[in-house]
Amino acid sequence: MTVLVDNVAIAAFCDRLRKAPYIAIDTEFMRERTFWPRLCLVQIAVPDEAAAIDPLAEGVDLQPLYDLLADPAVIKVFHAARQDVELFFHLTGRIPLPLFDTQVAAMVCGFGESASYEILAQKFARASVDKSSRFTDWSRRPLTRKQIDYALSDVLHLRVIYEKLRRRLDETGRESWLADEMAILTDKATYRSDPEAAWRRLKPRSSNARFLNVLKSVAAWREREAQARDLPRNRLLRDEAIAEIAAHPPSDAAGLRTIRMVPSGFAEGRLGPGLLAAVAEGLAAPADAAPKLERPEPLPNGLGPLTELLRVLLKMKCDEHGVAQKLVAAMPDLERIAAADDAEVPALSGWRREVFGDAALALKQGRLALAADGKRVRLIGLPGLQQ
Repeated sequence: MTVLVDNVAIAAFCDRLRKAPYIAIDTEFMRERTFWPRLCLVQIAVPDEAAAIDPLAEGVDLQPLYDLLADPAVIKVFHAARQDVELFFHLTGRIPLPLFDTQVAAMVCGFGESASYEILAQKFARASVDKSSRFTDWSRRPLTRKQIDYALSDVLHLRVIYEKLRRRLDETGRESWLADEMAILTDKATYRSDPEAAWRRLKPRSSNARFLNVLKSVAAWREREAQARDLPRNRLLRDEAIAEIAAHPPSDAAGLRTIRMVPSGFAEGRLGPGLLAAVAEGLAAPADAAPKLERPEPLPNGLGPLTELLRVLLKMKCDEHGVAQKLVAAMPDLERIAAADDAEVPALSGWRREVFGDAALALKQGRLALAADGKRVRLIGLPGLQQ
């Protein structure tokens, strides 16, 4: 098993891989002490070769790797790709394309709500994955042989998982189903951290305009400071402190010191004046500029039994088609379908409508019934019945 630390070797490896139809790729990173993930290792495998690249090696040049990730002729295969893609998007400003996520593909092919790598490795590669090195310190050098073997084993099995899932998608004609899901993973907006939207992470419940204006301003200040200093948000200022500041806005350092969740000495430190300025900015904002909380419209009473019937139908149809329920509809979607035939939910359009949506409307409209048949539940068509 090879770890590449020499720029000539890295460039040659990446050049060879650009001739492959796909690369199986995984990363090891650390972010416990930083805002941005710190890339510590990149593992890549193709059908006949595998190696790891050490981003922490002295003088290392990762541009050949970045060029490989940007090559449109090579499919980039990840498992649970979101954090890896976020990492590379931060480093390069680009999404690795084209992208294939084996976790999403497995859900499309009926392997559960959140198909783990371990389960897929056992299913497709007949491999038992040792995860004892998952939480080791990947930034420490030298890496141990156990760490290297663990890291590379992920992409070695990922080759087999990808090839078998790809074959199954081709056989079932579900490539377009996967494409719908991949659109979110390949959207740059998924990975942008907008300070002005940071307040949403705090999930405020109060609709008071003054509270929300201060909350938004202080959350944006913390986001900018955390990014600039490359520190975790909560290491700078905890979520609970921001909520308390918004509820009882201080006007000066003395007032900031009375906020229980604000660390001792914060008011007098380098960050105190900036935080107080953010509070003042929030207090000065007009009430009509306050963030608008998204509150779903209340549903009509009495939808519980119908929603439960739709939930049973969803499970039946997803089992029948071999697709994870999570990809088709969530409970709020079922409630909206119960309330309105034209509900704006994914389950009533595209392939989801074919799998579930049409049957859901038929059940609502009395054209379809659920019946117990021993230990099974089956569907009965009732073309002439309207209730």
